[in-house]
Amino acid sequence: MEITVQWIRTSWTKESRGGEAASRRNAAPIGFPLPPAGTTTSAHVIRMHERDGFEPLRTQEDLRDVDVQLREAGGRLRVFPQVQPLFALPPRPRRPPAVRLAAGQWVRWQLNYRFSSALGIRGWSYWLDTFNIAYGPVDPGVFLSTPTVCIDEQGPLR
Repeated sequence: MEITVQWIRTSWTKESRGGEAASRRNAAPIGFPLPPAGTTTSAHVIRMHERDGFEPLRTQEDLRDVDVQLREAGGRLRVFPQVQPLFALPPRPRRPPAVRLAAGQWVRWQLNYRFSSALGIRGWSYWLDTFNIAYGPVDPGVFLSTPTVCIDEQGPLR
């Protein structure tokens, strides 16, 4: 069965925590149209950073490089994003269970992070990861619609 993965990483520093910069950051999309020639072995990856005014930079990356577990079994797709940076905040002692998608369904899963620089010299930086994952054939605008399942795993970043 076809699996479509879109991974959006938005990153910023304390400069975009308030005011006009925060408004630009908060206006950044959480879903994009898919490129015309996607494959089942690559993910549509979008990076947005405050230094670029949160303009999207689109690439294709190997699915193995995306921080999400995908397993097909019994006609369903099990989806569970990884929390890679063990040193990041907020702590996640209890995570929601994996989502099991049937054909024609898709999930939007969001996680946020806060990091300190080495020795705290440069201050804090922040990430928001949005995973849009569909199971089965989809049209290019699928991630602009309402997801079948939405998991908001964002915690307080202070």
